[in-house]
Amino acid sequence: MTLKQWTNRSIIAIVILFGAALISGYILRGCNEVDYIEDTSYDEQTEESILLERDQLYGIYLDSLDLEQGVVKRRQTITKILTDLGLQYSDAIRAAQAINEVYDIRYIKAGNKYTSFYTADSLHNLRHFVYIVSASEYVRCDIDEKSAKAELCKQDIIIKERLEEVEIQTSLWNAVKDANMPYEIALQLSDIYAWTVDFFGIEKGDKFRVLFTEEFVDDTTSIGIRDIKGAIFESKGERNYAFLFENDSAQSYFDLQGNSLRKAFLKAPLHYSRISSRFSNSRLHPVLKVRRAHHGVDYAAPSGTPVQSIGDGTVIEKGYDKKGGGNYVKIRHNSVYTSVYMHLRGFAKNLKRGARINQGDLIGYVGKTGLATGPHLDFRVYMNGKPIDPLKMEAPSEEPVSNDNFDRYIQYSDSLKTILERL
Repeated sequence: MTLKQWTNRSIIAIVILFGAALISGYILRGCNEVDYIEDTSYDEQTEESILLERDQLYGIYLDSLDLEQGVVKRRQTITKILTDLGLQYSDAIRAAQAINEVYDIRYIKAGNKYTSFYTADSLHNLRHFVYIVSASEYVRCDIDEKSAKAELCKQDIIIKERLEEVEIQTSLWNAVKDANMPYEIALQLSDIYAWTVDFFGIEKGDKFRVLFTEEFVDDTTSIGIRDIKGAIFESKGERNYAFLFENDSAQSYFDLQGNSLRKAFLKAPLHYSRISSRFSNSRLHPVLKVRRAHHGVDYAAPSGTPVQSIGDGTVIEKGYDKKGGGNYVKIRHNSVYTSVYMHLRGFAKNLKRGARINQGDLIGYVGKTGLATGPHLDFRVYMNGKPIDPLKMEAPSEEPVSNDNFDRYIQYSDSLKTILERL
């Protein structure tokens, strides 16, 4: 090959390579442009998503807003609050009127919280005001230079189901508290088992399992329980089951056999106290220092503790027993049973002879009137006119699950029993 031929071929090769490089560069540039356009599209979607999810509180977007929180003070009106927050008096009146259209401002409570939203500029104008009515309700008022608009809003409530097992060390109340459970659990359990469990005889090591639904706002703030669906209360080695069931359009609690846990009489006439003296035919009287019969049960409790009737009945006596009983109430439940409540500090409002009383109704308050060394309730029960030990009284149950609902109840209670016994 001559030098001239080699040179010509080299030039052709260089031209071809240069052309290929140009084409490749164009193709690559084109791909990069496509990728860039796609990336731009993605960025726009992401930005739009971010805008939709930007911070907000009570439905108010927080962009370019400052917020402050406060608490309603004693005797502070809504108008006073709004003027203290910077509104002119006429604007505060207009905003208060708007709020009053959706929520009666007379019920603004000291101690309740509110949040104010201001423009994040040198003017610092109040643009939104939110008053917290309750854990699930709030009033929002939007304010501008010419108008004010308010609405009563409800926060979304989320219901969660919880299954807990707790061993009692001292009392039902303390056990619930120590387990970080809603306090209503103690109240409802004491109501559910009021006819079957002697809460004044609870011992260390007794325990309960409970399946309940709890209500939350913001998915984190509990506002209480909705209901207890089922429970097992173990006391003195005995298991007491309770299942919530709708029987003939009425909800109540029933045991494994479908018998109602609700009975004609409550186990005790008050909550959260202790037995200081039991039924006895010979007891040393703490004041008189002589032995004589004590045909009742003494419940030691703080003065003013509410006392309730153990069953439906009629008030046949109300007055003061000069022989030592102090203020007392006697209730006839039927032709067989009568109950007496003594040493009361005072009586329930409008309580009088002849009044009809329902089970659980307030009849008075624990005191120490008459011959008493300290505040307590002397509770007595008479059967056919003779005193009996209230702690050993067997009261008849209410109606069980009806025959029409029995099969459905057994299937339902079995499923709840399986859940409760998983722990």
